[in-house]
Amino acid sequence: MADVRVICAIGRSGQLGLNGEMPWEGRTERAFIEDVERFFEITRGHVLIAGPKTVASFPDFARKEREIVTIRSHEAPDEVLSRFEGRVVYVGGGPSVWSAYAPHVRHWDINTLPFDGEADTWFDPMWLLAGGTVRRS
Repeated sequence: MADVRVICAIGRSGQLGLNGEMPWEGRTERAFIEDVERFFEITRGHVLIAGPKTVASFPDFARKEREIVTIRSHEAPDEVLSRFEGRVVYVGGGPSVWSAYAPHVRHWDINTLPFDGEADTWFDPMWLLAGGTVRRS
């Protein structure tokens, strides 16, 4: 069985997205830069599954240091995860992907960023009840 995890960032009030992007996209304050660096450090050497839009957003260097796999909504999570037996698999993408994969997630790593602005997409705490442990920072 794959060791399924999520690493994500949220705003102070649970903000995840705005108009299809992270609401803090492009911010240059140290906390935002460190969050991106941490994401790429933690996922290095592992499998990262995500929808097409998220996969398209990864820089070229990311593709050399981790196995990035595009998943589709018609694929059953059990079937997708069975391809990665014994590996650490990070689930990226956001609400629709996390809703589908939450029952399989063993560990949620959630970084709260110093952002308290507008959003149209929010973190759903119910995802945490479906899976394993939680690390908040």
